[in-house]
Amino acid sequence: MATIYEVAKLAGVSPATVSRVFNGVAVSDEKVLAVREAARQLKFTPNRTARTLRKQESEVIALVIPDIENPYFTELARGVEDVAQSAGFSVVLANTDAQLEKEATYLQIAISEHMAGVILAAASDHTNLDDIQAAGRPVVAVDRGTGYDIDGVVMANRTAGQAATEHLVRAGYRRIACITGPERIETAYERAQGWRAVVTREFPGADPDELLRYSTFRVDGGRDVMEELLALPEPPDAVVAGNNLLGVGAIQVLTEHGLTPPKLGVAVVGSLPFTTLSPSAVTVVRLPARHMGVTAAKMLLERIAGDDQPARTVVLRGELQPARPAD
Repeated sequence: MATIYEVAKLAGVSPATVSRVFNGVAVSDEKVLAVREAARQLKFTPNRTARTLRKQESEVIALVIPDIENPYFTELARGVEDVAQSAGFSVVLANTDAQLEKEATYLQIAISEHMAGVILAAASDHTNLDDIQAAGRPVVAVDRGTGYDIDGVVMANRTAGQAATEHLVRAGYRRIACITGPERIETAYERAQGWRAVVTREFPGADPDELLRYSTFRVDGGRDVMEELLALPEPPDAVVAGNNLLGVGAIQVLTEHGLTPPKLGVAVVGSLPFTTLSPSAVTVVRLPARHMGVTAAKMLLERIAGDDQPARTVVLRGELQPARPAD
């Protein structure tokens, strides 16, 4: 049996437009004709849920994130909630632990509970949105892409990695390592690519792979790879941490080894949520997570209201906040 998604593809419109046509919501005559002709060719018959989607749709949106313990995502969630609440919507927060199975379960719940839409930080590069798109629910990606043609709000990750590394170069460090999250995660890979571009340019004879470590985006991941780097025959003299929690883990290890900055330089992509060091001791590239949440929520509400323009991607830039010398 054909799905709304297949009808949308044949008609050249979004699944939401197909849903609006069969629910009697106003769209252009051209789109109505295209949808109905595609439905005829595919022998598509809208089921009861599809026919009554708009009537049953709740004023609830789902925010699906990979790590609720990470203050970066907490800040993002606050931005989403502020915008949603002002528009009369409630937000349900779902934590996937970066597991595809949990993510799939929450997306199915969003469908079955007739939630109005979803804001999603994908669990991996294999996230599957086929069902929720077929159900006509709008989805906005945050922090990382999904491979689907949907709205998204992301950071300028490569630029952030470059900025962090360039600052360490200017500070006089020459053997700069990079620790980042899983290679399959877009944010981790892109920030590492920014670091790699600077190291390759500034130190042509260096082997970047020797000082690059992929790990988890968690404190223990930062601890593990920092210990590994310090055990090298020629350890690094500085490190770029690909997110805030990796930075915390790295600094914990450096403190235990008596190598706190500036003895070993540290630059972190993302604001440090907690550390035993003064905030001014570590260079950070601050990421506007709350602004990301605000922007994503506004985009989702536009889609819920019937906006049918082509998918958009908004790219936000981080702000370099250099470490300051101790008085």
